[in-house]
Amino acid sequence: MHILWNDQIVERGAVKIDIEDRGYQYGDGLYEVVRVYNGHLYMMEEHLNRLWDGAEKIRMQLPFTKEELTINLKKLVEIEGIKEGKLYFQVTRGIDAPRNHALPDPEKVKGVLTANIRAYERPLQKMEEGITVVVVPDTRWLHCDIKSLSLLGNVLSLDDARRQGFDDAVLVRDDKVTEASAANFWVVKDGTVYTHPDGNLILPGITKKKILELARELNIPVKEEAVYEEELFTADECFVSGSLTEIVPVVKVNDHIVGTGKPGKVTKQLLEAYIASVDATCGTVGE
Repeated sequence: MHILWNDQIVERGAVKIDIEDRGYQYGDGLYEVVRVYNGHLYMMEEHLNRLWDGAEKIRMQLPFTKEELTINLKKLVEIEGIKEGKLYFQVTRGIDAPRNHALPDPEKVKGVLTANIRAYERPLQKMEEGITVVVVPDTRWLHCDIKSLSLLGNVLSLDDARRQGFDDAVLVRDDKVTEASAANFWVVKDGTVYTHPDGNLILPGITKKKILELARELNIPVKEEAVYEEELFTADECFVSGSLTEIVPVVKVNDHIVGTGKPGKVTKQLLEAYIASVDATCGTVGE
């Protein structure tokens, strides 16, 4: 397995992470996950824009340009020869010794980049059958718009859901639905699609952006506004979205069956449009 380590592609065993790397000690860094279809990096520009936005928010100076990073990531995909996969990359603020909470001088401490790609197939069974979720209090920090390496809040919410026998968590803050443990959350009521507006309480999803665009093309009414927890139990449809998830229906919230208990009409319409968009950009998957 090859890894992109800073500006070099090396065997995994050659990568060495210093114990005083701020990503290791503080979770001080950012990451992105890009879906690879037919060897193409889907919506790569949007992922890079979000990475740069995040870097500005955490006052990090990235040690590469968008062009340099794109070239090296494409080389990694080519070397590994994976056509359908998930590309993960992260950048930490770098190695600063001795350990110090204060942000280091960016002229003296350079960020550390790592990236890898693994095979990954579209979650067809989940798309066809849907998943179950349980309401979990959203106790994460107040900068959820930053795709930070610090994911303990997300991890614990998913664990809460799994311990109760559900597939995922739907997070609620101040009685309003924010998102799922690692995906944006959507509610369909009377033909209108609702999802939490971008801001500091949710991650500005790349797939979310595409779904909003597709909904407008399909003349499906969309409102970027938060729904209350109680509205989950009167919704006609619910679904989650993400780069790996794409669009997956939610058929059960707590002990309540959503709609008919099967993927709904609007959800399926958006999923078909999303897959068509991927095929138009990257070529038909599987061919």
